Amino acid sequence: MNEPVNAPGPVWIAVTTVSTADDAATLARMAVERGLAACVQIEAIRSIYDWQGRLCDDCEHRLTFKTSANRLRALSDAVHQAHPYDLPQWLAWPAQASAGYGRWVESGGC
Repeated sequence: MNEPVNAPGPVWIAVTTVSTADDAATLARMAVERGLAACVQIEAIRSIYDWQGRLCDDCEHRLTFKTSANRLRALSDAVHQAHPYDLPQWLAWPAQASAGYGRWVESGGC
């Protein structure tokens, strides 16, 4: 089904990573239960990065949050408060979505 696409704005994508599946599930459940995200996807990934002058090669879990512009700040604050990392990755950007999906995210996924 081809549904029209909304202009960017109603749906925001935010991403962070954590080291364990349990931490990922905890953050995801917190965000959805508090109504800060309509949906959170969790994926196992491998990250290679420099941390404090040391090359790291670690398994992590990437959380992809779908939220609205008016909940993005509260989501960011909640994730940063509960995040186990000293310096959590936090990336966010507006996304185009089908009209129906955009309305679902805007309504909080209810």
